[in-house]
Amino acid sequence: MLKKLIALTLLLSASLTMLWSQDDAVLFSVAGKPVTAAEFRYIYTKTNQDKADFSEASLREYLNLYTGFKLKVAKARDMQLDTISALNSELEGYRRQLAASYLVDKEVTDKLIKEAYDRMLQDVDISHIFIACDKNAKPVDTLRAYNRTLSMLNMIKAGVPFEKMAVDSSDDKSAKDNSGNLGFVTAMLPDGYYNMEVAAYAAPAGSLLGPIRSHGGYHIVRVNGFRTARGEMEVAQILFRKGANDEANTLVRRRVDSVYTALQTGADWNTLCAKYTEDKTSAAKGGYVGFFGINRYQKTFEDAAFGLVKDGDYSKPVETSIGYHIIKRLSARPVGSFETLRRPLGERIKRDSRSEIARQSMIARIKKDGKFEEYPEVLKKWTAAQKDTVFLTFKWKPNPQRSQEVLMRFGKDKVYTVGDFEDYCARASRERMRGAGNPMDETVTKLYKTWTEEVAMAYEESQLDKKYPEFRSLMREYEEGILLFEALKINVWDRANTDSVGLQKFFDANLSQKYKWDERADVTFYTIKSDDPKLLAEVQEFAAKKPSAEVLKKFNKKEEVVTVMEKRYERGKNKDLAPIWKVGGMTEGKTDAGTKTATFTKIEKIVAPEPKTLGEARGYAVADYQDYLEKQWIEDLRKEYPVKVNEDVLKSMVVKRP
Repeated sequence: MLKKLIALTLLLSASLTMLWSQDDAVLFSVAGKPVTAAEFRYIYTKTNQDKADFSEASLREYLNLYTGFKLKVAKARDMQLDTISALNSELEGYRRQLAASYLVDKEVTDKLIKEAYDRMLQDVDISHIFIACDKNAKPVDTLRAYNRTLSMLNMIKAGVPFEKMAVDSSDDKSAKDNSGNLGFVTAMLPDGYYNMEVAAYAAPAGSLLGPIRSHGGYHIVRVNGFRTARGEMEVAQILFRKGANDEANTLVRRRVDSVYTALQTGADWNTLCAKYTEDKTSAAKGGYVGFFGINRYQKTFEDAAFGLVKDGDYSKPVETSIGYHIIKRLSARPVGSFETLRRPLGERIKRDSRSEIARQSMIARIKKDGKFEEYPEVLKKWTAAQKDTVFLTFKWKPNPQRSQEVLMRFGKDKVYTVGDFEDYCARASRERMRGAGNPMDETVTKLYKTWTEEVAMAYEESQLDKKYPEFRSLMREYEEGILLFEALKINVWDRANTDSVGLQKFFDANLSQKYKWDERADVTFYTIKSDDPKLLAEVQEFAAKKPSAEVLKKFNKKEEVVTVMEKRYERGKNKDLAPIWKVGGMTEGKTDAGTKTATFTKIEKIVAPEPKTLGEARGYAVADYQDYLEKQWIEDLRKEYPVKVNEDVLKSMVVKRP
């Protein structure tokens, strides 16, 4: 058994080695640039997809196309089109866009998406006490806010009622009215409140948590309870706005109750809504409000709406700050499936600061994979040499001598010096000057951290071609594509459009009988400036025997009574002419009392089928001429850059089917 296993392992290893060597082998070369079997296999499969059967006929057919493509690209490079700044800018823009999808820790991002979705399945009821402290506050102010929050937390634990502390001390102004209770919330919490979300969803009901940092400050959080997520509700409403005083409100309430009673006795919702609702924006739509989730409207309105059990149910009158509502449930929409919400959640996470978790995870991986080293003693020595009265102001400039002392490196070759860091500090002037009033080493540490992260991402981007074959292939495709486009434009498309002599010769020799007119008719459209049926009949009778010129001469002696428009139509291009398609064919006359006119149409002449001139077939002729020029160009390129195909490599790619 062991011998069989060893033999199988050796066979598998040999097969993989042979496949690797085949893919790495050169299939053909153009202008000294080799094209490997791996590159051809990739583009052949991508282009043909399910039709990529790897038969010899299919491979040879596509090889002919691909060698032609590579010949054009080789010519484009010889024309130095790859040095055009506009094309290089376009290519660089595409690279940045493509790189963005690789410069993210997909594993961590997927975990954040799943984490957010799992939390969305529950609403959590929380109360909080808030101590304001901006995320960019000075360390001394941040510490003061933290200690104040911690002190309040300890007081609550010692017996001070949470609600009293919220009313007396919270920087959240709404605490005066709600005693700190935010009610039920659901993931994802607003940007900057991820720490609060993590803490609240991880703790059991009744927990007291803190201090918790957000972008706005510190929080003490009490978890009051959980419930299954409400999702969204689709509703309509009949609204009665509150009056100016209690007496007016009493009358409003009576009107609400009477409408509610009418509904209970079977009155039509839409009829009552159109007659009574004071929400003018929804009156014509049956009071339609639409879908909404939790915390969109006032709690009484939300609770009443989500309390409706079946579609079509309506609530008792509900009071809010703006008035009294009768709410009708139209439908309920629970939280969608994970697959449905995966993409929108991913987009939200990209815009949310929690995405920094994935970014930091990736930076750590980049440093590990890139054998990152840093020299903190060098940074410490450099920091000590700076004067905060200069470094933290606009006056500071990098040392023109550009120190080559190494601060950090990726592997052996990618080295970053003190001079490089000084260049960054000059660029990051706003962040540097923001450190005024803080210890020098603290500001430098922040700048250094941001710089190392920027360098790490730039280093990773520079390695994408080496690490990801699909990235390398996509970049090659795009670069060669824009070179090909520019070369074709110069050598084929522009020439075909401007070479009028060559186009005419090509047309006379190859296309003079290719494009033909079908049978055509010369048509006259008559308009009479009167809806008098007798006049219409008189004009039609005369027009049936005489050409349009004589019709105009006869009826326009004193004033313009008849006008004509003459046009030529190809058979089948005007359906109104089909029933009368013969010389002398005439439509029935029509009168229009609104415009006081009458009209009819007559076919004057039938033109037999005939070839189109170059002017009449120019669009088609130019396209044919472009094809001709491109074929001629490729023939010339094959002479200029001989292509030799390695038949052994090509045949090794053939898959023989039973």
